[in-house]
Amino acid sequence: MTDMLAEPQAAPKFDPDAFARNLAQAMETGSQALATMMKSQNGAVPPDGHPPAGLTEMVKSFSTVANYWLSDQARSNELQQRLGKSYLELWGAASKRLAGEQAEPAIAPSPRDKRFASPEWKANAFYDFLMQAYLLTTQWADELVKNAEIDPHTKRKAAFYVQQLTTALAPSNFVMTNPELTRQTLEASGDNLVRGMKMLADDIQSGRGHLKIRQSDPAGLEVGVNMAVTPGKVIFQNEIMQLIQYEPATATVQRTPLLIVPPWINKYYILDLKPEKSFIKWCVDQGLTVFVISWVNPDKSLADKDFADYMKLGPLTAMDVVEKVTGEMKVHTLGYCVGGTLLASTLAWLAERRRVRVTSATFLTTQVDFTHAGDLMVFVDEEQISAVEREMKVTGVLEGAKMAMAFNMLRPNDLIWSYVVNNYLKGQPPQAFDLLHWNSDATRMPAANHSYYLRNCYLDNKLSAGTMVLDNTTLDLTKVKVPIYNLATREDHIAPAESVLYGSQFFGGPVKFVLSGSGHIAGVINPPAANKYQFWTNPDIFAGSVANWLNGAEEHKGSWWPDWRAWIGQFDDEQVPARAIGNEAYPPLEDAPGSYVKVRS
Repeated sequence: MTDMLAEPQAAPKFDPDAFARNLAQAMETGSQALATMMKSQNGAVPPDGHPPAGLTEMVKSFSTVANYWLSDQARSNELQQRLGKSYLELWGAASKRLAGEQAEPAIAPSPRDKRFASPEWKANAFYDFLMQAYLLTTQWADELVKNAEIDPHTKRKAAFYVQQLTTALAPSNFVMTNPELTRQTLEASGDNLVRGMKMLADDIQSGRGHLKIRQSDPAGLEVGVNMAVTPGKVIFQNEIMQLIQYEPATATVQRTPLLIVPPWINKYYILDLKPEKSFIKWCVDQGLTVFVISWVNPDKSLADKDFADYMKLGPLTAMDVVEKVTGEMKVHTLGYCVGGTLLASTLAWLAERRRVRVTSATFLTTQVDFTHAGDLMVFVDEEQISAVEREMKVTGVLEGAKMAMAFNMLRPNDLIWSYVVNNYLKGQPPQAFDLLHWNSDATRMPAANHSYYLRNCYLDNKLSAGTMVLDNTTLDLTKVKVPIYNLATREDHIAPAESVLYGSQFFGGPVKFVLSGSGHIAGVINPPAANKYQFWTNPDIFAGSVANWLNGAEEHKGSWWPDWRAWIGQFDDEQVPARAIGNEAYPPLEDAPGSYVKVRS
């Protein structure tokens, strides 16, 4: 009752002395953190004296766009007049508002743009003007690239770099130009900046001199403790992978075991997050004998391991071990992202050698043709791949942080700047989130493997063309006759649905193409109990486009997981007693998730 009668606490008052102290402390901590980062950068000499590839590509792309517009005086004048007219209209509207009149905004942010969601952006005339000026300038810059008559690849790169610049320069990213940040800083007398700069210093230290933006609070998120806890054992390991077999959860199991080939770009436990999200646990609960490859986090000693080594020491070796443990010569296979590309290549290799090892293949957000490979194509041309190869020649690997940043740059507002604002300016640490914790747990990639993948898949698109040579064998996907379940996700920026659908037609056997709601991760990791999203089915894999395919598709509410389980069940409905883990030849080596997955980059 006392609490109910208590007066509400007053909002904190601005303390100028505390503000001065906090501002000085924040500046000192931030300066020290940036000095640490600069010192680290100064010690890193670019291979062969080349400047950073990203900076070079940005300058080249912008120069091409500028040359197009400036090479014609009429075009140049039109460009300036269009921007000037927009600014004049904005100034006129702002003047009316200052005079107390009603004025329609010159431009409004998208309802989905969280940066300007605070009512303060529209309530205050100054901030409203600033927001609209930014949005008009961004719109103009986007059109500058869009309307330039230049080659498509350069246009795509220029659009990408314009997005990076305009996102970075948004007024929402700075204390003095963001009304919410300004208010919070004054209310806290700058204490938020002290906390933020401390987090900045910690993140630079965690990144060994590079900024590693924390996207999740690591507290309560530990592999083998809170995540990747499905009971199992490592029963085999080599220099490339550990093979995990999971304990059965049912008295009987489907005769044909399941072998999962995850991507080596990130770690396998995306499929085994917290138990309620774990695809692996769900499969075990569904009466499947599950084996999963856990790839090594490679160092320079594995620099020469290439795509063929990953195939032979990965899925091919795993199939041999599974056969000797279960007695089954054939397995159901499942590959995720680049793990699926490796699995498809392995199936083509097996088909060429006339070796029958697979009952079915499931591909999750997997590309076998890279014609429509999406935003990552920004990084793919001879000059950029050569730059990556020069760097890997020195280090032996592609550092995981570089690949992680490339993925984050595909969605800079959501995966970079929102965390910069919340962490370092608001001083609010992120919440614990298993998926984002996994996202930041990056892995390195051997130089030989990554170079082969970039050149043969992204640059030259050889796999679908039937010209890719792997282990002295030319691969032909049309010889892959096993039934395929090919899952794409509707909002995927990494393996676009258009690319996955188009790739379905290159296989020689029956393909079931399924489209899930959401993106590359959430559309896959969608347990039935959550009852989220939806998926679509349509047997016509030659529809030409996802839009056409959807016109004839049937929508199903919820997760695609039960649909997939029913699909593999039709090829093998025989039940056998649940299997013990390993055998005399392959005794358990350690508990799942094993030691390879715990090696941090």
